[in-house]
Amino acid sequence: MTLLHAVAPDGCSVLRDSVSNRYLVITESGSSISDIMPAQYEYSKLVFSPISAFIGTIKMKLNKYMVVATSHEVTGSILGREIAKVTNFSILLVGVDHSVAARSLEESQYVSLLTQHLNNATLFFSIGNKYDLTNSLQRQLTSSSFSVDSRFWWNSFLSEEVNAVAGSEPFISHMIYGYFKSHSAIFDGISQPIEFALLTRRSIYRAGTRYFRRGVDDNGNVANFNETEQFFTTPNGKEIFSFLQTRGSVPVFWSEINNLKYKPNLVISSKSALDATQKHFDEQVQLYGDNYCVNLVNQSGYEKPVKDSYEAAVENLPPHLKAHVKYIYFDFHHECRKMRWDRVKLLFGHLNQLGYHRNNYFHYDVANKKTILTQSRVVRTNCMDCLDRTNVVQSTLGRWVLQGHFEDCGYINGNQPWETIDPQFNLFFQSFWADNADAVSCAYSGTGALKTDYTRTGKRTKAGALNDLSNSITRYYKNNYRDGARQDSYDLFLGNYRPYRDSIHSPFTDRRTAYTQLLPYFIGTSFIVLLAVLFFPKGSVFDFRNLLIVGLCCAYLLTLLRFVVSNGYQFVNWPKLNKLDYLKSVELVDKDGRLLGVKYAELDQFRSRSKKSK
Repeated sequence: MTLLHAVAPDGCSVLRDSVSNRYLVITESGSSISDIMPAQYEYSKLVFSPISAFIGTIKMKLNKYMVVATSHEVTGSILGREIAKVTNFSILLVGVDHSVAARSLEESQYVSLLTQHLNNATLFFSIGNKYDLTNSLQRQLTSSSFSVDSRFWWNSFLSEEVNAVAGSEPFISHMIYGYFKSHSAIFDGISQPIEFALLTRRSIYRAGTRYFRRGVDDNGNVANFNETEQFFTTPNGKEIFSFLQTRGSVPVFWSEINNLKYKPNLVISSKSALDATQKHFDEQVQLYGDNYCVNLVNQSGYEKPVKDSYEAAVENLPPHLKAHVKYIYFDFHHECRKMRWDRVKLLFGHLNQLGYHRNNYFHYDVANKKTILTQSRVVRTNCMDCLDRTNVVQSTLGRWVLQGHFEDCGYINGNQPWETIDPQFNLFFQSFWADNADAVSCAYSGTGALKTDYTRTGKRTKAGALNDLSNSITRYYKNNYRDGARQDSYDLFLGNYRPYRDSIHSPFTDRRTAYTQLLPYFIGTSFIVLLAVLFFPKGSVFDFRNLLIVGLCCAYLLTLLRFVVSNGYQFVNWPKLNKLDYLKSVELVDKDGRLLGVKYAELDQFRSRSKKSK
């Protein structure tokens, strides 16, 4: 533990790096670094305690706060450099609390959002900053000069103030939001332990929740974009392999608008996405080389408009770019029907036909510091959410490539799959990929992934199907009634909304009409009255008076529920800090021009599609 922290009498924070013996002082007005204890605190007898990492500072509307990781768990290592997960944190007020006198409910709601995000996020950092989690292993070992990849530096906004101060490097942690774990084990037939690791890093751009961030933005950033890197290290760390895959939303302007029904309104924008799609693939090809885009959405029914839009966008790419974007359609649900998910392997043949082979990975001789092979192509996988089907395909590709690693090292021949040689090694391989699937899914949908019974065991089971049902119901509830605040927490943490700059009036005020706000209470009251008459009637429940009350309650409830169903947009928990791509609020006024409230509606450039499958 190299960082120590103390709170000064004036409420400011002092951090000390025990390696460089430098001090970082964070005050209301800014931050500074010195080689000696600042004079104003020299005789204050500050009490320092160890912390795991400095996450950053954030200014709300009235106050400034510092966020630190107070505990961590080491989840593995890469090339002997330990990687840790933040397990606890603390949000500390910097200076004087300016919200006490004002009794600011708004300020406390911002702090609550920050707390929510830190509770939900799976943040990882390199102990001692010895490994750059934001960059792939290949980039770190083959580039003469590389910098932190801003796409994956999750706490970059919170680090802005301190990062701008010269000499701040010992205090800055380049954290990622995602997953990391490594495991050392003996593989059957190899006398010494080998190491397997899996890492996923989530992009800060167009980040958010399942139904509030879909598709692409004008800058070419797509929702739910993740890099997943699989590592394999030979005994004694002599050689290391890494294999990189990506996932991301279909890069066109589209969304699914929550309406309280199980299937939201699928919306494709009438605005052309050609420029945005081109920007997306320009960057992807520049970063990864040829992109093999595996599209897993259904070819008919509800998902078909997304498939058609994607194919049209790829077809209309400029020729120089299209040559590097290989589109592969794989109808997952059709090919793997009746729980035959082993048929995902059919995808290998499609990849081979287009020039993507199993030896497309990074291979490095650690002992001699020599690059043996570089990865020059990437498989970019998507389904609707880039979660469940995508997880199955990515884990299968990881298994396929690991077979190549074992064969190249001479550990096995090509006649037998590695998982049949060492089933125990296969168990933790499957466990890693299933845990990774859950981490990515929780970040986007709010629940663990579906279909992880297959990822975890290699089989589709009835218990797994029941678990999927439970997760699907939970997703429905969270996506409709809870995700607005979760999206706000993303936007606050990533600096997409800055209260001190963007908040003139509180964004948390409910501006819907009084009737819309009160309607859920009317429903609840009617339901309670109905239950009271049914279970605690005066006299017989079949008395005329009781039957009349029951009938009136049922009729009233049905009327209210019909209104809710036909006006679903008005009862969804929408984000409050930033506007959505597809939604607008329309002011409602009475005949005298007085404002009654607002209602939510789709923007004009979006159009709803039928929600029923053909």
